[in-house]
Amino acid sequence: MPTFPKPLHSNNWQHFGIVLFLLLSMGVGLGTATAQAQIRAYVTNSGSNTVSVIDTATNTVVATIPGGIGPFGIAITPDGTRAYVTDVGSNTVSVIDAGTNLVVSTIPVGDFPDEIAITPDGSHAYITNLLSRNVSVIDTATNIVVATITVGVFPEGVAITPDGTRAYVTTLESGTVSVIDTASNTVVSTIPLGTGDRSKGPVGIAITPDGKRAYVADFFGTASVIDTPTNTVVATILARFGAESFGVAITPDGTRAYVTDLQVNSVLVIDTATNTVVATIRVRPLYPKYGSDHAGRNPRLRNRPRLQHRSRSSTPRPTPWLRTFLSA
Repeated sequence: MPTFPKPLHSNNWQHFGIVLFLLLSMGVGLGTATAQAQIRAYVTNSGSNTVSVIDTATNTVVATIPGGIGPFGIAITPDGTRAYVTDVGSNTVSVIDAGTNLVVSTIPVGDFPDEIAITPDGSHAYITNLLSRNVSVIDTATNIVVATITVGVFPEGVAITPDGTRAYVTTLESGTVSVIDTASNTVVSTIPLGTGDRSKGPVGIAITPDGKRAYVADFFGTASVIDTPTNTVVATILARFGAESFGVAITPDGTRAYVTDLQVNSVLVIDTATNTVVATIRVRPLYPKYGSDHAGRNPRLRNRPRLQHRSRSSTPRPTPWLRTFLSA
């Protein structure tokens, strides 16, 4: 039976989880006298253990920051002063000062830290630890872990509601979404996403700007829609039969959700008013000569327990390993 894609060892695999954020020069000390906004993109490079900083005005790399082993997930504080990066190989979170582009703190967390999200007020960061089966909570004022929350098996994605009161965590093997009360840092609800084999594989998650819906992409090619006031699944969207959905992002106006499909190198566009797929955008595969068993050469999956899913065609095909982030 096929399993999740197996990566090849590589020294140049580059994570495409790009986070764009606004740096106000007088707020982070970039050395300019004007208050002109500067936009930077921070890119984690898992193969080279670095973070690239891109000037989006010129589309050039202006800094390369050495970090921990296997940098992967990344999030920026709302004030734009710091970037928090998960290091899957060293079980740490690296804190980057966005003014100096230097690592100013390294925080030990759980086993195989994966994704990260920061509360809207910037006070706490939530990190999913894939192999520890828990979530680390970092106080960003002290850069100390203040809570460790047990969730389901293989926590993967994490998203926080706009009001900061809830964190939603996908659990890959359990097939559920754990809802964490950020005030008490306890799990207050566990939402099943299906039955039997169909429940396996939730990965990416994103919450609409109004906080009323959470969209979850799973590895069976569906997107589950959660009503956050009741924490129940209100819609299940079949993106494409045989698809392998992974990343998900929602437009700032909340009208569209974008879901990556690893199996056929595409991005699916969902109308959030009708919860139907309204467009399919073809994208370029990262490694065309490799089939789906070698998707993305992702080093974070080298020793990852494999989540089995139903049989698919054994015909090799190019597969992208993409993360989608949309900025306002």
